[in-house]
Amino acid sequence: DVGGPPAPERVLFPPTFSVSEIKNKQRRHFMFLRWKQQQRKEKLAAKKKRRKEREALGDKAPPKPVPKTIENQRVYDETTVDPNDEEVAFDEATDEFAPYFNRQTVPKILITTSDRPRGRTVRFCEQLSSVIPNSHVYYRRGLALKRIIPQCIARDFTDLIVINEDRKIPNGLVLSHLPDGPTAHFRMSSVRLRKEIKRKGKEPTEHVPEVILNNFTTRLGHSIGRMFASLFPHDPQFIGRQVATFHNQRDYIFFRFHRYIFKSEKKVGIQELGPRFTLKLRSLQKGTFDSKFGEYEWIHKRREMDTSRRKFHL
Repeated sequence: DVGGPPAPERVLFPPTFSVSEIKNKQRRHFMFLRWKQQQRKEKLAAKKKRRKEREALGDKAPPKPVPKTIENQRVYDETTVDPNDEEVAFDEATDEFAPYFNRQTVPKILITTSDRPRGRTVRFCEQLSSVIPNSHVYYRRGLALKRIIPQCIARDFTDLIVINEDRKIPNGLVLSHLPDGPTAHFRMSSVRLRKEIKRKGKEPTEHVPEVILNNFTTRLGHSIGRMFASLFPHDPQFIGRQVATFHNQRDYIFFRFHRYIFKSEKKVGIQELGPRFTLKLRSLQKGTFDSKFGEYEWIHKRREMDTSRRKFHL
């Protein structure tokens, strides 16, 4: 237009421009929020468009694409167990856990702690003993672990669980199968006692719980799963409706303890009873606990083994 003020030119950022280049902190934060909001709008619009296209096509709509996740993009492990493998079946029939699975032995567990445990670790051990039937808690006072193991074997204990702590917080678990091993050492995290769990159920009963083991697919994972299974009596009491779950995801083992109830033929309600915790395997050792001269089957070496996010060992 002749005579009017010139129209302001639209400022276009270069393609390589980043919000992080803005020096003013408040302006940078404002621009970042605007950019995130715009991203959400575009994503929602694309989702609505795809849904309308699928509704228009009806039965002719193509199947939904499976989203890519770290789990389904997992690097193949040559030690993955085939249930029909004769070699695996022979190993299971002759390993250290065979007497338990053949119902020749009944689990008897000793739960102990690091030297002079604090209150939180003591409460965790007491709650863990209410989850695992036929388990006994012993708080050691300066007694070496190597001296405890022969006493456990003499008293017919089948497994030894040691809860370690750091700065009054449980941070490690050692599980040793008696009398001949193996021994697994786990890092423990995300411990929640019963009183810290929201919407928890009533105290667990003395019924033998069912045991669920998820995603232990490799030979190493199979051994760890059998270790956990051998802690519980072989015949669960279904009338108690209690379930102990060891769920392996990306080599982190999540433990949960629930009670369930059938609301109808299709719906089931669950209540978490606690405690809950997460384990990460650090080593698997042949025989019973021996930190100096023990022979290790597997040790987690971060710099060598954690080269790919899609590589898992359990």
